[in-house]
Amino acid sequence: MEKDLLKHFAPLPDRTGQVGGIESLALDGHRYYFGFDYKSDVVLSPLIDDPKAMAAFASEYMRQTTGRHDVTYWEGLVHAAAEGTELDCDDAERDIASQDLRRDLPDTESYLLYLLGAATGWDDWFEEAPEVQQAYERLGFDDEDSEFIDHCLQAVREHGAQARPDEWTVARFHLTAATQHLPGNWNMLFAPLAEGVTSHQ
Repeated sequence: MEKDLLKHFAPLPDRTGQVGGIESLALDGHRYYFGFDYKSDVVLSPLIDDPKAMAAFASEYMRQTTGRHDVTYWEGLVHAAAEGTELDCDDAERDIASQDLRRDLPDTESYLLYLLGAATGWDDWFEEAPEVQQAYERLGFDDEDSEFIDHCLQAVREHGAQARPDEWTVARFHLTAATQHLPGNWNMLFAPLAEGVTSHQ
């Protein structure tokens, strides 16, 4: 029975056997669960809409600090994840609407951007196009400034893409690249964001 539940949910590359817990979010009114490594800030599973399948996935592919646990143990954590979160966010932020992602650029401190980083493993190695490099140079990019991209996104949110074309070139590139390197089915959540970035003026 447990193996049947896992047929549609393959583990993410290089993220099996790690210690983590269970989180959840609602997308367009439908709840999805996922494993999460709180120490490394990385998601450990695809988005799973079946609580029993989430518990089975965690029992097979995840650990707690006390080791492996059976499905019944994980079912308790799945239930708790529907009620609350261990992440630093408001419950309202876990209720996501696709139309909002298409319409608005995300806040730099948002739960959504945090999840985007957690899903991609915080990769920043995306090969940059020449126009992005040129925008970096005009903006005086500092390799030591870990929040440079956030500053660019915030400038666009405040002043608009037309008023801040270089900042928008940088922010658009990194948001688009991240959504193109998502593991598993995480594109389900972030595809509307990619659409919004593409159409943003």
